[in-house]
Amino acid sequence: MKDVDQSTPDVSLSRIPEVGFAPIGSPAERRLAELWESAPGWRGWLSTVDHKTIGMRYLVTAFIFLLMGGVEALIMRLQLARPDQTLLTPEQYSQLFTMHGVTMIFLYSLPILSGFSNYLWPLMLGSRDMAFPRLNALSYWIFLFAGIFLYASFPLGEAPNAGWFNYVPFAGLEYNTGPNIDVYALGMVLLGISTTVGAINFIVTLFRMRAPGMSIDRVPILVWGTLTASVANIFAVPSVSLAFFLLWLDRQVGTHFFDVLNGGKPLLWQHLFWMFGHPWVYAVVLPAMGIVSDALPTFCRRPLVGYSAVALSTMATMLLGFGVWIHHMFATGLPTLALSFFSAASMVISIPSAVAVFAWLATIWLGRPVFNTPFLFFAGFVILFVIGGLSGVMTAAVPLDLQLNETYFIVAHLHYVLLGINVFPVVGGIYYWFPKFFGRMMNEALGGCRINRASLPT
Repeated sequence: MKDVDQSTPDVSLSRIPEVGFAPIGSPAERRLAELWESAPGWRGWLSTVDHKTIGMRYLVTAFIFLLMGGVEALIMRLQLARPDQTLLTPEQYSQLFTMHGVTMIFLYSLPILSGFSNYLWPLMLGSRDMAFPRLNALSYWIFLFAGIFLYASFPLGEAPNAGWFNYVPFAGLEYNTGPNIDVYALGMVLLGISTTVGAINFIVTLFRMRAPGMSIDRVPILVWGTLTASVANIFAVPSVSLAFFLLWLDRQVGTHFFDVLNGGKPLLWQHLFWMFGHPWVYAVVLPAMGIVSDALPTFCRRPLVGYSAVALSTMATMLLGFGVWIHHMFATGLPTLALSFFSAASMVISIPSAVAVFAWLATIWLGRPVFNTPFLFFAGFVILFVIGGLSGVMTAAVPLDLQLNETYFIVAHLHYVLLGINVFPVVGGIYYWFPKFFGRMMNEALGGCRINRASLPT
């Protein structure tokens, strides 16, 4: 569709929400309304392509999955509270354990950040919507369907049961004959499609839809974080989608990609999975770091210290993230040269993360902080980020990793990372942007703070 010519004088113009100006009654006005306005009633509710609506749907849906994952963790903790507890059977525990990981990693962590980015990106970039609004809506509906598909297996007792990392040969047909792993494989392929098309949409939106004069070095850090995560997803997600598709072929068609008895390689699964798994960690971290980098200065009443350094560290973190996946596989008997290279890379990747940490600390130190609820969540994020990062760097040392492998130290590291680096910024971001979402402030008392609203930064 060609742009409307607004240079003709003395023509009555009509303002169309989220679109712009077009001559009243012109074909262009009708065409724009057809493209961008939602139809009334339930048809419009289902077919809307408005980025704000889709963003809110991502936020609400991901938060519901967060609650479901929390309930699963609670039930597992009740089972582990006493020796010889019989609250769950071993099979039920395996399914809860797996679905807890799948929910938190795939159904909450990235979708909640996609909700923020979907809602805020066009507003930050000065565009009327995402580059591909219909593709944006498709991404959400596929994500929702994949989540429902995975959880629909629960009432039937056939939920995924081999851990969220789904290692073979335990996930193979020889040791796992039910449909549990097939459900997981198909659900992951669907989530891969949703993530990939969403990533393409973000990239095109930034490079083709931002306002004239907005150079790349002026965009908010949230945009940098989501951009790097989107680029990483385009390269990382096909790896895990391929792994699950090959496993599905092994189970359903009779191929032998991971079948040891017929020349398959179980180690191939670990390579394909962690080539995705570790970049994915940064994909769910960097947009959250962007939330903190954009919102924290508001409550410190000064601009972010080292904007350029933080933006560059964001890109460096993701680039290095593609070269560290083997530190998840130090105990598999790989050659010494590979262990040395990936151990060094796993230590070096802490440098760009440290740059961001020092930028946040300098922003707080040089500013005049307002100690309200979102600021406390962002400050807590910095503390937990340091703890999670240091515990991760420790496992970069091969001898120590061999001792810590498959212990609760690794479990603690993972939860420090995901809770501290994803949940805390998300809750702080909801407090921060809630007035933008709904036109009113959240209750500070419920957040644990009682402050004078007059002291809030303007």
